[in-house]
Amino acid sequence: MTKLSLRDSILVLTLIPTVLIGLILGGYFTVNRYVELEQILNQQGSSISEPLAIATEHTIISQDRVNLHRILSTAHNKHAPLVKSISVFDQDNQLLLTSNFHEKFNKLHYFGDISQLHKTEMIKLTDTFVFYTPIKQLTEHSEEWHKTHPETLAILAVEISQDQALISQQQSLILSSCIILIAILLSALLSLRVSRMFTMPLSNLLLATDKLVEGKRDIGIQHTMQGEFELLRQGLNTINNKMTGQRDEMQKHIDQATSDYRETLEQYETQNIQLNIAKKEAQDANRVKSDFLAKMSHELRTPLNGVIGFTRQLYKTPLNKHQKDYLDTIELSANSLLTIISDILDFSKLEAGAMELENIQFQLRDAVNEVMTLLAPSAHDKQLELSISINRQVPDNLVGDPTRLKQVLINLISNAIKFTEQGSVKVDISHRLLNDTHASLLVSVSDTGVGIAMDKQDALFTPFAQADSSITRKFGGTGLGLIITKHIVEAMKGRITLNSASGSGTCFTFNAVFELPNRLYNDDLPCGSLHNKRVLYFEPQEHTHYAVVAQLHEWEMQVTACQTEDDFLAALTKDFNFDVCLIGNMASVEQMQTVKSYISKARESADYLYLMLNTISHNMRESLTGSGADACLSKPLNHRKLCEILAAPYRLDHPSIGVEENREQILPLKALIADDNDANLKLLSTLLSEQIESIDTAHNGAQAVGLCKTHKYDLIFMDIQMPIMDGITACKTIREASLNEDTPIIAVTAHALAGEKNQLLKDGFSGYLTKPIDEDMLKQTICDHGETSPIIAPRAKATKQLTDTPFKSNLLDWPLALQHAGGKPDLAIEMLNMLLNSLDETIDSIQKAQQKQDTELLLSVIHKFHGACCYTGVPKLKKLAEALETSLKNQSPLAEIEPELFELIDELRNLKYDSQDNNQSLNQVSLT
Repeated sequence: MTKLSLRDSILVLTLIPTVLIGLILGGYFTVNRYVELEQILNQQGSSISEPLAIATEHTIISQDRVNLHRILSTAHNKHAPLVKSISVFDQDNQLLLTSNFHEKFNKLHYFGDISQLHKTEMIKLTDTFVFYTPIKQLTEHSEEWHKTHPETLAILAVEISQDQALISQQQSLILSSCIILIAILLSALLSLRVSRMFTMPLSNLLLATDKLVEGKRDIGIQHTMQGEFELLRQGLNTINNKMTGQRDEMQKHIDQATSDYRETLEQYETQNIQLNIAKKEAQDANRVKSDFLAKMSHELRTPLNGVIGFTRQLYKTPLNKHQKDYLDTIELSANSLLTIISDILDFSKLEAGAMELENIQFQLRDAVNEVMTLLAPSAHDKQLELSISINRQVPDNLVGDPTRLKQVLINLISNAIKFTEQGSVKVDISHRLLNDTHASLLVSVSDTGVGIAMDKQDALFTPFAQADSSITRKFGGTGLGLIITKHIVEAMKGRITLNSASGSGTCFTFNAVFELPNRLYNDDLPCGSLHNKRVLYFEPQEHTHYAVVAQLHEWEMQVTACQTEDDFLAALTKDFNFDVCLIGNMASVEQMQTVKSYISKARESADYLYLMLNTISHNMRESLTGSGADACLSKPLNHRKLCEILAAPYRLDHPSIGVEENREQILPLKALIADDNDANLKLLSTLLSEQIESIDTAHNGAQAVGLCKTHKYDLIFMDIQMPIMDGITACKTIREASLNEDTPIIAVTAHALAGEKNQLLKDGFSGYLTKPIDEDMLKQTICDHGETSPIIAPRAKATKQLTDTPFKSNLLDWPLALQHAGGKPDLAIEMLNMLLNSLDETIDSIQKAQQKQDTELLLSVIHKFHGACCYTGVPKLKKLAEALETSLKNQSPLAEIEPELFELIDELRNLKYDSQDNNQSLNQVSLT
């Protein structure tokens, strides 16, 4: 809003009140005059019509028209021009006589009932007032003398003109307007006079201020002023005098500072010359250093590659345990040194400006598959879900440097795997077209690892820097990987960023620009054979699930995707068979039974069945293939391998997926089994005896510790809950002082909660097995922890050794018992006999523990019984025992689990009665 000047303010403050007061007073008097003139006009009309009505009474009664006309004409002429017409209407509102006819005469008729008009009434028309006065019979004798209102003989209508009243009103309005205008003019003149008294001195002072700002010595306000303006004039003169003195003094200081600055500038010029010379010398020295590092790195890699190569050759020769340990150390150290040298070489190239990017045509998906195949074993060893998802719109044929792209991916993904203990590492690739010839890839690598604190993130992209100094000792590395990655990404016209928080994982994202080739590679994938094939796909891991589903849809397959076990089992009940069933799983040792159950259930509903597993273990894959799968693939998704595997049965030119048959060999290993349950000891001993040379057994932890102090073992299988000394204490004792401090110790337990499994690993166990255990699980464990890997022969698919059930019972699943016994009927019958012989003792122990309210004793009994149930084909009893053991471990009160205890006792008795009702001795059950 613009501010008003002083002059305008004075004018406004003076004129506005004057105008408002003038308008209010003028309006007030004008309105009063209007009302007064109207009242006068009303009074004049009444004074004319009422006497005239009395005067015309006699002429109306006598019907004297001549005298009536004379009276009306005389009254009209007397009051002209105020009166416009005078008319008389009879009782029927018909005109009797009028003094003046005109155009609007028809509007003079009375609008109401004439007989009800007892006084003068006024009606305002457009430009006239009409006064209606009744003519009453007042002088003549009447028989109706006693009535309140005499009879109305006629009505007199006097039409009064408003012209004179309007003229008077307009004269009053004009007069008021003139008075207001005169007052405004006088007020304006007075305001201008007053404003000049202020504006003239202020203008002089403002002009003086401008001169003062410009630095002039004479500001031109020597004349005396009035009032406060004089004080302002004196103040400005005082300021002018002081500023003049200060300006002279400041000029002296400026001259001195200018002289000093010239001397300093000469010194700076001399120093800059010296710095330029030193900078050039430092650049020359740095260039020499970078050249030296580049050449030395090349020279170091040559002998180091020889060390690694001959180390691998030594692995192929016969070695004892100590020699193999030494070679493992040599290879690990050599690979670590090779990685460090490679990082230093790349960094030196960056500093020397010697790193150049290739510009060749390559296929993106094959390049990414190479990286994922290289890093998959590291992820599988840590039980991480490594998955890759490439948007189907991303072009596969690109022009750029595939080697450097793979180097960036290896750095980011290997870091993600290194710093992630559990969860997943996910890679997502998308793109956007920049123009017709270039595309920008957007790659993100996210993990669920330790994360990076916000204050440590900026230091990651500096040489030899890591998020925490302790990481160097725990994880190793030079701290050059990310700075090299950053330089490569920037050379590809991209940018790398990260999003992370401590404890919440990390997500690295980068983009890189590649050219689009003029000519494309021919895609030799046999995806045409997969068109409209029905595939059932089951994968619980979300990222892998959606990536594989998108790939299958791209091949135009009809996909039934399942992410939960319930959905998978429901899909198997459909009325039609699937062409292909594809099952994905984490493939840990304890998951092998679950995978095998999926295979057995899906085998009849699909023509071909394939597995995608988080493992590269040949033994586990061959074991699962022998259980009914047609082939096993290792995660993460490799589109080429998956397509060739799925299309193989539908192609005539594709090699078979069979494997060579090898005979099983007995390994030169010695194992110790510690378990207080005779059935468990019997089964483990039988299964292990077919795979290794020597086995010792112990019935409690103390015996196991004693044997470990006198014998050296290659593997130790240790039950957790045992009398005298439990498995955890025995493991710690063996680790502290025995001949088996470095021997792998495998925990064997019938039921362990998730937290207990992690605690077992912290307590010193190398791994754990969950009952029931079969020979495939043992073979995989020996492969993972033994010095020598077993050679497994693939078994014929779906070959079952049929035997008759020893006795009929709804609690006994004899095929399941045979499966747990490795297909050995005699072993299965022996295990069942041992369970039946222990029923009475188990029932007595449970009842005693209930009476004593001893939860520890009850947990021990239930745990031991649960272990026996794992191998004898009694799934209902095993389920009850597992539920009770879980409740007891969670410290549930006995009152809450009493129904389950009573049910377990009833079922134990039912099993005993079923075996006795078939007239078979518990000690003489034999194969029919």
